[in-house]
Amino acid sequence: MVGVLEGTLNLIKPPGMTSHDVVGYVRRILGQKRVGHTGTLDPLAAGLLVICVGRATRISRFLTTSVKCYRAEVTFGVSTSTQDAAGDIEEISDASSLTADDIIRALDRQKGTQWQVPPMASAVRHQGRKLYELARTGLEVERQPREIEIFEIRALRLDDLGTARPRALFEVTCSKGTYVRTLCFDIGRSVGLPAFNSFLLRTGVGAWAVNAAFTLEELAGHAREGSLENVLVSVDEALAHLPVVLVKEAACQAVLNGRTLYAPGIEEMPRPLDQYVRLRGSDGLLAVAERVTEADSDTVAFKPVWVRSRI
Repeated sequence: MVGVLEGTLNLIKPPGMTSHDVVGYVRRILGQKRVGHTGTLDPLAAGLLVICVGRATRISRFLTTSVKCYRAEVTFGVSTSTQDAAGDIEEISDASSLTADDIIRALDRQKGTQWQVPPMASAVRHQGRKLYELARTGLEVERQPREIEIFEIRALRLDDLGTARPRALFEVTCSKGTYVRTLCFDIGRSVGLPAFNSFLLRTGVGAWAVNAAFTLEELAGHAREGSLENVLVSVDEALAHLPVVLVKEAACQAVLNGRTLYAPGIEEMPRPLDQYVRLRGSDGLLAVAERVTEADSDTVAFKPVWVRSRI
């Protein structure tokens, strides 16, 4: 029987499952109640889904701000109600005059900061309800645009040029909150054509990569064989992007008790300081802490927001 676990899992979500389905599967396989994901992946999409297990669910907010990487296909000449293949067809147009240069320029125009209106078929909330819940009732509401950034985008392959439904496979690196479905719709709009997202694979989340991820079947195999240590990533490793503050031995217990760390207890501290850091002692990670400054001075201190289990 699997005991209480703590860490993160780098998993591959297959197409057809929701992110919530994957969470439920992991709960059953591991026998753990505290399981959550760090960012929804569309049901039709496949690829990387980072899962937090046990007390590691409390660090998910430090993983959701990461840059995302995708491989996606846009099909021109058709638009749908969901901006992907799951929706009803809304518009059809002959895209046979579209050229390779048109597509390359359209992709290039997406680079940089922009305002994106999230699709109705999304988990964004409107007055306390998720948009996809409203969409199922036939309602469409005005959505506030959200600022996103496209860092890199490049074409990988162009297919069926000269036909009514040309397609372009591309790679994109983007900020949190970017809807690639909507990006495909916007690419079509920039060349005056309807378009939808016909394929989507998430290949990276921050430092996590899909080529190092495990399938759900592989996870189940490790659970049966009692070798979950081969797939479970420690909190310390998962948060490797956060800088480290070394804690003096005499202050370690206070940190483990959730008390604020002040200058006398600090062995070594990086400069410049980020908002959040890892506090480490001689035996490894103690806590994740937020940098705080006393109101009446410039003294820097660190208040734990997550403390490791004391086993």
